Amino acid sequence: MTDALLSARNLTVRFGGVLAVNDVSFDVQRGEVFTLIGPNGAGKTTVFNLISRIYTPSSGSIAFEGRSLGDVAPHRIADLGIARTFQNIELFEHATVLQNLLIGRHIHRRSSFWSELVFLPSVRAAERETRRKVEEVIDFLDLQHYRDTMVAGLPYGVRKVVELARALSTEPKLLLLDEPSSGLNVEETGDMGFWIQDIRDDLGITVLMVEHDMSLVSRVSDRVLAMNQGEVLVAGTPAEVQSHPGVIEAYLGTADDASSLRRPAP
Repeated sequence: MTDALLSARNLTVRFGGVLAVNDVSFDVQRGEVFTLIGPNGAGKTTVFNLISRIYTPSSGSIAFEGRSLGDVAPHRIADLGIARTFQNIELFEHATVLQNLLIGRHIHRRSSFWSELVFLPSVRAAERETRRKVEEVIDFLDLQHYRDTMVAGLPYGVRKVVELARALSTEPKLLLLDEPSSGLNVEETGDMGFWIQDIRDDLGITVLMVEHDMSLVSRVSDRVLAMNQGEVLVAGTPAEVQSHPGVIEAYLGTADDASSLRRPAP
């Protein structure tokens, strides 16, 4: 594979005496769903935080579209075309769904303070385009019913979708999904799987995901990388990774769990 959108090389992170990530390398190819799996504390979210520039690696490097992220400020990551959701939903509770998505469009703002002050035709045109893009995301994720609802009054499952919608509103090239099925019921997880596939297939967005639900991982992932104690165990197809003895021992624990994992997703 040569069309790598994101390349991580020899990533190592130390927090005091704790080695959180140790010599981790991988490539994410354009147009794929690439998933990080592993038990709690394996270092998966730390890798996400390195890509987001929340953390700086102790050693190693990350490149996006051939550009090193080492000198990119965290608030500029979205400008490059990288969007992210979080394990703990990060939304503006006392704003509507529509308002939250409009905030996600801020990176596309090109007008000056003075042009906005007098509300020039170019500003009006830009606002119409912003609204059109947001409405496309609302339609894509079937959020029409919640458009004008305050986030604070929404069920947890809908909030997860709203956070996904806000990330999509930035028009990313790479979407980082941090445990997208966490807290969702079976039906909601199934819907999330459909949307992840559509995000890749219909929108052409590359997805890098951290996930514990192995039926979802099997269903949507092109490739999987398993981690344990900050290190890479194995990378490959979902079937190859799930049958690896090291993954079974570190992540699944028992042979019965492994048999359950390998059953096809409904």
